[in-house]
Amino acid sequence: MVFETAHIKPKAVLVNLSIGCEEDPDLATEFEQLVVAAGAQPVATIRCRRKQADPRLLIGSGKSEEVRRTVLLHQADMLIFSQSVSPAQGRNLEQIVRCRVVDYTDVILDIFAQRARTYEGKLQVELAQLKRLSSRLIRGWTHLERQKGGIGLRGPGETQLETDRRLIGIRIKRINSRLDKVIRQRNQNRMQRRRVPWPTVALVGYTNAGKSSLFNRLCEADSFVADQLFATLDPTTRRIETRTGRKIILSDTVGFIRDLPPELVAAFRATLEEVRSADLLLHVVDVSNQQRHQHIEQVNKLLTDIGAGGLPQLLVMNKSDLCAHPEQMEQEGAAQNGSKIWVSAATGEGLDVLLNRIENWFAQDFISTGVDLSPAEGKLRATLYEMNAVVDESVTEEGGWHLSVRLSDADYQRLFG
Repeated sequence: MVFETAHIKPKAVLVNLSIGCEEDPDLATEFEQLVVAAGAQPVATIRCRRKQADPRLLIGSGKSEEVRRTVLLHQADMLIFSQSVSPAQGRNLEQIVRCRVVDYTDVILDIFAQRARTYEGKLQVELAQLKRLSSRLIRGWTHLERQKGGIGLRGPGETQLETDRRLIGIRIKRINSRLDKVIRQRNQNRMQRRRVPWPTVALVGYTNAGKSSLFNRLCEADSFVADQLFATLDPTTRRIETRTGRKIILSDTVGFIRDLPPELVAAFRATLEEVRSADLLLHVVDVSNQQRHQHIEQVNKLLTDIGAGGLPQLLVMNKSDLCAHPEQMEQEGAAQNGSKIWVSAATGEGLDVLLNRIENWFAQDFISTGVDLSPAEGKLRATLYEMNAVVDESVTEEGGWHLSVRLSDADYQRLFG
């Protein structure tokens, strides 16, 4: 944990470090928002641009001295970097600034630790933290060495550092075993849902794009909503029904962000499986954010990294009520030939259009045909009615049913293939 208490906000000096490029003001603002979301109080910001990172101190000796004076002036509790800091660099910087040094990944891990509510979410966060800690253990137990001279002064069979690594490795194995069980349970749930083959739709997008607000609007749910980064961590699944009565499974998932730590991508494989198994992705974008195009690229890159890059998606431009130039919004939408759907989860504007687009997308591969069911296939008949797929029905001479059905090709193959 980066921040031990939620009641006393530690004072933090931020270092916005740009390596090999100019500083991006929007990324700097996002970095500060992450720090605030984690529970710290930024008291000063230092900007630093370098052609390459200093291998010993990351920002160089001169800038380190400026940082030391700033920390001393504000009596800060910690120093937070917008870039990754190696264990050696962090140790060297701490000796200079005399306060705790953390980086971008530490902040995100701490936010996830605070927001995890379910058993699965807590396991995933702990796994990511332990994997990061295992590579950052330092020799802080010099009083316990392998050997000491004299009878009664010999050290233990292994150093405390080795003991810590071994215990962390054991804990990681246990968590992986429990997460494997969670994955099996999720796979079983998906197989059960496939028996009543309702299409599945997953909400994805950059953090704070309004996915949970849109999810609540579409499902009439009460998922936690807040104007902050990573307000939603644990996935939520609900059933919705379109205007024509078609039932769809909708999932709200964790938001993405630039440079999402690989430890989290690996640890959250069970959660991200909900995205990979979806039939359609609703890529939610905050249209009021000036960085929306970069956010779209970041999300698509992360979707590719988790194996969901090839899934079909609809681009949902949310928060249209906050758009300062609606005429520009219309021009942008026209330029995309209607591939974008403009909605506002806050006002409900455009949700009917979105539901129609979802229904039309799943209706593209629909087929109309007749099927004959025997008296023993009553369960399959009930499933077809539950899917709202039966157009007409008549009873056969054998006591079975002849049904006129309208199904997607995928549903037809699952049921009758």
